Amino acid sequence: MVWLVTQAINQRTSEGRWEEVYEILSQDKSIYLQISEMIETDILRDVLLEEERVPSTNELAKLYAINPATAAKGVNMLVDEGILYKKRGIGMFVASGAKGRILEKRRSVFYDNYVKALIEEATSIGISKEELVQMIMEREK
Repeated sequence: MVWLVTQAINQRTSEGRWEEVYEILSQDKSIYLQISEMIETDILRDVLLEEERVPSTNELAKLYAINPATAAKGVNMLVDEGILYKKRGIGMFVASGAKGRILEKRRSVFYDNYVKALIEEATSIGISKEELVQMIMEREK
């Protein structure tokens, strides 16, 4: 169920153009986690580049009609992970190597949440590794 109405924001495309995109906050996950993940996704999509300023907690709070402390919690998570860093009096910026750290983290989560479960289920119903690989390869055709 949607917690907040859709918010329109402008984002830069990979070609350098700005376009309107819609982000939705849901009740499925804590808001600060969603804010953190949206910033990570913008970094992965090159909407936010290394050494580029990210929206302030007040800007995020206004955009999503949330408490600034909630936005700050999401941003500070990324600071703790080395994805963002603070420039005193200026704002938060994307750290060098942030995209690689995000990819590494998301791949690990993907493996833990999907691949392990897939292998366990396949094993429990008698599907060999070879058969599983074959199924995946056939799906790609």
